[in-house]
Amino acid sequence: MIALTAATLFTPLERIDHPLLVLEDGVIRELTTRGDRSLPAGTEFIDLKDAILVPGYIDLHIHGAAGHDVMEADPDALPDMERLLAHHGVTSYLPTTVTAPLDDTLTALERLADAIETAQKHPPRPGRARPLGIHLEGPFLSHAKRGVHPPELLLPPSIETFERFWQAARGHISMMTIAPELPGARELITVAAHHHVCVSLGHSDADLAAAHQGVEAGARHATHTFNAMRALDHRNPGILGCVLSDKRVTADIIADGIHVHPSMIQLFLQAKGPNKAVLITDAISATGMPDGHYRLGRLAVDVRDGRCESGGVLAGSVLTLDRAVRNIMQFAEWPLDLAVRMATVNPAKVLHQEKKIGVIAPGAAADLVAVSPSGDVLRTFTGGAAN
Repeated sequence: MIALTAATLFTPLERIDHPLLVLEDGVIRELTTRGDRSLPAGTEFIDLKDAILVPGYIDLHIHGAAGHDVMEADPDALPDMERLLAHHGVTSYLPTTVTAPLDDTLTALERLADAIETAQKHPPRPGRARPLGIHLEGPFLSHAKRGVHPPELLLPPSIETFERFWQAARGHISMMTIAPELPGARELITVAAHHHVCVSLGHSDADLAAAHQGVEAGARHATHTFNAMRALDHRNPGILGCVLSDKRVTADIIADGIHVHPSMIQLFLQAKGPNKAVLITDAISATGMPDGHYRLGRLAVDVRDGRCESGGVLAGSVLTLDRAVRNIMQFAEWPLDLAVRMATVNPAKVLHQEKKIGVIAPGAAADLVAVSPSGDVLRTFTGGAAN
C-alpha cells in the first residue's frame, strides 16, 4: 500500500487541498485529506510537498517519439517511446498509424495488438505509458486534405477493408479518422461505431451537410481541428462549422503554436468549452530528439526549430502533452485545472473510459502526475509505480 500527499489535487473536476491518496495493486483505493485518515503500519508514505496531483495524461493521437515510429518492427520502439511519454506525464496513449501499403498496415496492427495485450497482462510498468488501443489514421482520407499521407496509398472507405484491419488488430482499434464526404464513408462510420470505435472526422474537405451526415451516421469526434480540413468560411462553413458548433462532437487540437495560431486556439476553446476540447500531440519519432531527419511511417521528415515537414508540408509535431497543457494556460489564459481536463478526463470520455482513467477517484487506475503550479511535470506514477 502506498499513500501520497501533496499541496493540492485536481480530480480534475474538483480541487482538494492537503489530499491523501491511498493506492494498492495499481488502483486508487481511497481519496481523503491528511487530517481524516491514519495509515496502517507498513504503508509507504510519499510526500510530494508543494506539488499538485492530477490524473495521468492521455494522448489519443501519437505516431512516435524517442527516435521511433509506432509502425516499425524494432522491439525497443514502443518501450523507448513509452518511457519518454511517462517522463512528460503521459500514462496511456493510442499508437496512431499513418497511411501505408495495406500489408504494412496489417502487420503493424498485429504488432500493436500484441503490445496492447502484453500491457494488459502485465501491469504496472514503472516509468512507461501503456497503449490503450489503436488510432487508425488513414487510409480513408480525402485526397484534397490528405496532408502528407501518400495519395497513391489512400483507399475509398470499405467495410471489407475495415474488417481486415479489425481482425489484424484483434479488436483493439479504438479510434478511426475518416473523411465523411467520401463515397461509402457513412456506411463504414455506422459499422465502425457498431464495433465501439470512436469515429473521428478528419483529413476532410466535407461541406457542412456531409459533416453532419457523418455525425448522424455515428461519428462523434474530430481529428486535429483546423488542420487537414476545409477552411472555415462564413457563408459556406464546411466541416468546421459542424465541428465547432455541434454539441455532440468532441474535438482535439495540436496546441503547439505551429499547427494552429493561438488566436484560433482561443476560438476553438470558446466553441467547445472545457468539457469537449481535447489535447493531442500528433507527435512523430523526432519528439524528444535533436533537429534532423526522421521518419513518419515511410515518409522522410525534416525537423528544425520544432517544425516537422515532408516536402514542405507539416508532418506531425514534436509536441509533448505537458507542453500542450502549459501552452493552453499561456494562449488562452486558462487555469491549470481546466487545461488539465483537456489531457485527462476529456480524452477518457472520448474512449468511454472515464471511470478507469483520466480521473482521480476510488476504483480508477493509479495513473497520476505531480506537477508544479505552472504545469511542469515533477513525477509520474503509472499504475501506482513511480518513474
